Amino acid sequence: MNGTMKAIVKHHRGAGAQLREVPIPQIGEEEVLIRVKATSICGTDVHIYNWDEWSESRVHPPYVFGHEFSGEIVEAGSKVRNFKTGDYVSAETHLVCGHCPQCLTGKFHICENTKIIGVDTQGCFAEYVALPAENLWKNPDNLPTDIASIQEPMGNAVHTVLNGDVAGKSVAVIGCGPIGLMAVGVAKAAGASQVLAFDLNSYRLELAEKMGASTTINSGEIDPVERAKQLTEGHGVDVVCEMSGHPVAMDQGFKMITNGGRVSILSLPTKRVSLDVTNDIVFKGVEVQGITGRKMYETWQQVSRLLHSGQVDVKPLITHHLKLEEFEHGFDLMNKGQCGKVVLHP
Repeated sequence: MNGTMKAIVKHHRGAGAQLREVPIPQIGEEEVLIRVKATSICGTDVHIYNWDEWSESRVHPPYVFGHEFSGEIVEAGSKVRNFKTGDYVSAETHLVCGHCPQCLTGKFHICENTKIIGVDTQGCFAEYVALPAENLWKNPDNLPTDIASIQEPMGNAVHTVLNGDVAGKSVAVIGCGPIGLMAVGVAKAAGASQVLAFDLNSYRLELAEKMGASTTINSGEIDPVERAKQLTEGHGVDVVCEMSGHPVAMDQGFKMITNGGRVSILSLPTKRVSLDVTNDIVFKGVEVQGITGRKMYETWQQVSRLLHSGQVDVKPLITHHLKLEEFEHGFDLMNKGQCGKVVLHP
């Protein structure tokens, strides 16, 4: 397909972005061209938009960013076999090499040569996006486009929560951004005995309650470690899902974990974090997990089934629908923490 399209372009090495007319991407023989129906703003996109230290070291403007979406295939390469024009899809956003030691042992999600759509390559904040067919996930026809667009970040939440047993256990979710909110719903669906949600933002704590948190704690008003221990008979929580990336909150997470508990860290701190490794990790026998992306494609199956079954209802956390042209308002809402998930519609 020839012509131009509207796209949000990270246009320079600084804050902000621009809406521009850019060429519609051309596809290779193993790729497809997708008309984007819905694309959602991720915390990673906010890092890029704001231009922090991480994005300065990682991304190379100008390029189209964004990586969460749903859409319809409008063109398929000559070697594409499992997808066709008209298919309704979303995509796994990690482009993996297939030949490193991790890929060869089935651990594609930690491929040492991973590239991320919209971070290292052209993204989906646009009317069209081109992707390898092997990265596609076919959606049920009855799945709303906005919900289909947030399956990728929901996969992060599922991977974080379910990378160990949570049934009958107490779970703390620290940081109630959109993925943290999803983690609350996933932990509840997985049978956690109680789900404690921690944040400084009362708006997002209200969303956490809607997502199924048994207790919400404003860490700026109540000592979060003391409160967590009060709610667990003084022992501490069994599982901590760290979603905030804030050094103080991360330290609190290790202080509230029970002996032998699990701390799964999805967040991306932009600065070094100081922890009491001796007393809060080693002597407590804590299992610490770094979580990246989604297990390909085990996590996608879990996400799809949780949504289809209705065990996790993500509708409460999709708080804003905006036109692509209104992207600046969407990023402003994200920066102020006055939203759940913001979905853009090209």
